[in-house]
Amino acid sequence: MLVDSFPDRVITVDNIDYLYFGGTSYLGMAALPEFQNILAQNIKKWGTFYGSSRSANIKLSVYEEAEKLFAEQLKAEASLTVSSGTLAGRLVVNFLARKSTIFFHHPKAHPAILGPKSLPLFIDGELHSSLKNELQQDIVITVDAISGLEVAPVNFDFLKMISKQKNITIIVDESHSLGVMGEQGEGIYHSIPTDRLHRKIMVASLGKALGLSGGIIASDAEFIDDIKSEPVFVSASGANPAYLGTYLQTQNLYERQRKQLKENMAFLFKRLTLNNQFIIDDNYHVIYSNNDTIFTTLLQNNIVITSFKYPTYDKPMNRIVITANHTKQDLEKLIQILNNHDK
Repeated sequence: MLVDSFPDRVITVDNIDYLYFGGTSYLGMAALPEFQNILAQNIKKWGTFYGSSRSANIKLSVYEEAEKLFAEQLKAEASLTVSSGTLAGRLVVNFLARKSTIFFHHPKAHPAILGPKSLPLFIDGELHSSLKNELQQDIVITVDAISGLEVAPVNFDFLKMISKQKNITIIVDESHSLGVMGEQGEGIYHSIPTDRLHRKIMVASLGKALGLSGGIIASDAEFIDDIKSEPVFVSASGANPAYLGTYLQTQNLYERQRKQLKENMAFLFKRLTLNNQFIIDDNYHVIYSNNDTIFTTLLQNNIVITSFKYPTYDKPMNRIVITANHTKQDLEKLIQILNNHDK
C-alpha cells in the first residue's frame, strides 16, 4: 500500500480511508501538531541539518543539554546521541569487537547489535555450554529489551547461570521500549541487575516512540568517552540538533502522550477477549497474532495493521499497534472485530 502522507491513526489508499494500527509512532509524536510546531521553530534556530563533526572546534550546546537530560532520564552516568539507532548499535559492537571478546546473542536480537561470529545464547532452550565452564573470558551478550513477537521485557535471570569466571558486558537495544516502558518512559536499562555485570550498555533508535531523528547510546561515563574517540563517531555528522532542541522543549507533551497511551491500553485490554492465537500483555501496546487470516479480516473492515516478513521471523509478522493518537471509537471498532474473529 502506498500512502501520500504520514500514516497516523488514519491512512488513505485509493481514496478509501482505513484505520491504521501499525507502525512505530507509539506516542503519536510524529503527527502531533504541537510537536510539529515546536520542531519548526527549532529548525529555524538550528537549521534543517548540521553536517559537521561533533569533534569540530564549533560545538552546538544542544547536544550536551539533550544528552544530559537523556542520561538523567535513563538513570545512566552518561549518554551520547548519534544519527541513527543502527549506527548506535554498530559503534558499540565494533568497539567491543576489537578486544578479543566473544559475542553471544539473545534469540531474535536486532541485526544492528549482532557481533562478529556471534554465538546463540541458548541452544534448544539451554544456556550455551561455554558460558558455564570455568575458563576466564570477556564476553558480550546482545539482547533486545523486548524480543520479536514478545510483549514483555526480557527476563535477565539467565545471568545467574553464567559462570563467575566470565566478565560480562551486556548490550540492550531499547528501540521499542524507550519512551513507553517504565514510569517515565525510561525503558528497562536501569532495572537490569548489575551484580554479575562488568558493564551494561543501552542503544536505541530515537525514531520510534520519541519521534526523533537519531539514535542514542547510554552507559558509564568512561565507556561513553571511549565511543566519543572512535574514528567513525569523530568523522560522522551528529544527530539532527533541531530534533534534540525539540525534545528538550516538549517534555510536557511526552508526558501527556504517555498518559493517553496508557488510557488507550486500559480501555482496550479491559474489553478484549482473545484466544491463544494472539500474544498480548496488558502493559504493552502491541498485539501479535499468529493467525494467517487476521490481516485480511481486518483489511476487509477498513483496518490496516503491520504485516510483512521480518528478517529474523520464520513467517509474516502480524503486528497490531495501539498508539496515543487512537480514539475510543477507533479502539471500539478494533475490539469488536478481534473479539469475534474465528468465533
